[in-house]
Amino acid sequence: MTATELTAILAEADVVPSKRLGQNFLVDENTAKWIVEQLNLEPDDTVVEVGPGTGALTEHLIGRVAKIILVEYDRRLAEYLTKRFADRPEVTVINHDAVRLDIRPFFAHKKVKLLGNLPYSAGGAILRNFLKGPSPFVRAVLMLQKEMIDRILAGPRCKDYGVLTLRMQCEWQGEPVKVVPPSCFIPRPLIDSTVMTLEPRQAELPIHDRRLFDELVRRGFAQRRKQLRKNLPADIDWGVVSEKLELLPTARAEELSLEDWVALTREVDPFFEKEEGQGDDEMLAVVDENDVVVGSERRDVIHRDGLTHRAVHIFALNQKGEIFLQKRSRLKDKCPGLWDSSAAGHVDAGEEYEACAVRELEEELGLADHEVKEVGKLGAHANTGWEHVRLYATLAQGKVRFPCVEIEYGEWFTMPQIDEWVQAVPEDFAPGFLSCWKLWKEVNPGRFEDE
Repeated sequence: MTATELTAILAEADVVPSKRLGQNFLVDENTAKWIVEQLNLEPDDTVVEVGPGTGALTEHLIGRVAKIILVEYDRRLAEYLTKRFADRPEVTVINHDAVRLDIRPFFAHKKVKLLGNLPYSAGGAILRNFLKGPSPFVRAVLMLQKEMIDRILAGPRCKDYGVLTLRMQCEWQGEPVKVVPPSCFIPRPLIDSTVMTLEPRQAELPIHDRRLFDELVRRGFAQRRKQLRKNLPADIDWGVVSEKLELLPTARAEELSLEDWVALTREVDPFFEKEEGQGDDEMLAVVDENDVVVGSERRDVIHRDGLTHRAVHIFALNQKGEIFLQKRSRLKDKCPGLWDSSAAGHVDAGEEYEACAVRELEEELGLADHEVKEVGKLGAHANTGWEHVRLYATLAQGKVRFPCVEIEYGEWFTMPQIDEWVQAVPEDFAPGFLSCWKLWKEVNPGRFEDE
């Protein structure tokens, strides 16, 4: 898109570039095309573009991917984009503030990539909304002001290193790939922009509680010139912790690397469990095809020999009617990294189903003394791992807290969001959950339409 074309489009849409909204429109055709190429597009991709403006980047996506979702805050530009791409069924325009947009529906796409020339005024807040974990995106290509990218990719012991740095680097691996000068925009910004690629961080970092990590980082940098020990919670014995982690007693927040912050989080987490497997020696009830107890055996033997046993799944609901789903830890021996019921577990030898459900709620989600209601039963078959399953539901009271070695992420989803996701990408879920979800729908018909 040339400067002349942009001027004509803005006039047609009755748009005067707003400094408050950070509207600087890209008018360099070669740069726009190059930025889009960094997405490594494939035909079955879904691309979510934030701040498409007049479509300078969008036009290079057309005909190359399965679906394009444009999120534009300016109503006039959203109307223009709707008209411009009216004949392209793969294009959807959402007129919404990207800072507040609910991104949970994007999980119902097989491969979702994020693209954006983000406004300078709200870039940080948009990043927080779209890229905090859990995120549905498998790759992102973003352009922001150079100073923002410098902060995201900074290393320890420099002024750019801080909360934004660690929040982003904890979840994503970023790389600056191109500096774009002010001459490529109308109106011209006062500073350079940088294009950055991002991919989800895989297993490079040890398992840790991301919520506690974020809390510690925020505390640590609250007064960045103070020694870290003065900013941390009073119940942390910094002398003992710093010695164990081989950190200076006088260290400041900016002196700790990402790996140091992760190690600190693991060390002070009162709920942290060592990565020692999943209790293979625990004794479970062994049952027959009619769910009658015939004995007991060690967990590892039951799984090895395919013996029929018992399990519970629990759906925890909040006051909005949303259901909490967990993403299983990568340490799990079964279905690592897949999404699953709010809580689930084996019935121990001598234990009843309901007592097991109450116990699992407390152990996995920190929800103690909760009443559970039986929803239904599932017979033992391959999809349940040869488990007789009882499905329970509960209304969650209080804050959910889960052990990081068991659960990597947790998130609340509406029932329509879950149903759409299950139908579109069933491979994202543990087989046992899919069976429970089918049962849940049979018991609760009519609750899966968009509200």
